[in-house]
Amino acid sequence: MSTLTYESTALLGRQLARLRNNPGLLILTQTMPITMLLFFGYVFGSALAMPGAEYRAYLVPGLLVATAANGIMTGMFQAAQDVHRGVTDRLRSLPISRASVLLGQSAADVVVTAAGTVPLLLVGLAVGWRIDGSALGAVAAVALLLLFRFATTWVGILLGLMTRSEEAAGQLGGATFVLPLLSNAYIPTDGMPGWLRTVAEWNPISAVTTALRALFGNAPVPEDAAWPVAHPVAGSLLWCALLLVVFVPLAVRRYGRGER
Repeated sequence: MSTLTYESTALLGRQLARLRNNPGLLILTQTMPITMLLFFGYVFGSALAMPGAEYRAYLVPGLLVATAANGIMTGMFQAAQDVHRGVTDRLRSLPISRASVLLGQSAADVVVTAAGTVPLLLVGLAVGWRIDGSALGAVAAVALLLLFRFATTWVGILLGLMTRSEEAAGQLGGATFVLPLLSNAYIPTDGMPGWLRTVAEWNPISAVTTALRALFGNAPVPEDAAWPVAHPVAGSLLWCALLLVVFVPLAVRRYGRGER
């Protein structure tokens, strides 16, 4: 086992213990997507052209991806907590790789997300969502979802390391709620004005959502959409790669510099 892997695994355990000692936050993050599924599916679903059960089947992949995009918020808040409570300074003084601390945090977040995906899928099945594609496609959908969560967590880590206070991180993290609204996570983009549809379809959330719907067999791929949505699996992988290539080095460098 490499030194980086060993150190990251140890710090992953620290992050999981941290969540275990804060069960309120864990319960909130796990139950919120289910609450949104019931609210959007039964309240908003009745106001859309799609019948209720059909809309709920359309909605479940979108909520899965919207939850994965919340990696920005959780990554930001946890990184800001460590910075402004002196934990980062203590960890930085240890003879360990700079990347291992951040890798442990992001890996722990993916583990928690994987566990939280199970009850959301079960509730989705209870309200009418079904996996109409192959078992291999479903496994690929979940793997893509976790990859996207991993990538968005690094975005949040960098922003958290750059914030001036925990309160600022909380306020900025709350603003990320608007990102799924500017996508096809909740509604199709067909009826949007031209400029807004372009923005929504180039949102990474739209590509990943479309990929999950296609892999689960819930909805066909739109033919007249922007390239990332018209080729959702390739578009999703490219978005994830771009986020990791840009934000991982920046986050590691910022962590090494401290608050200067």
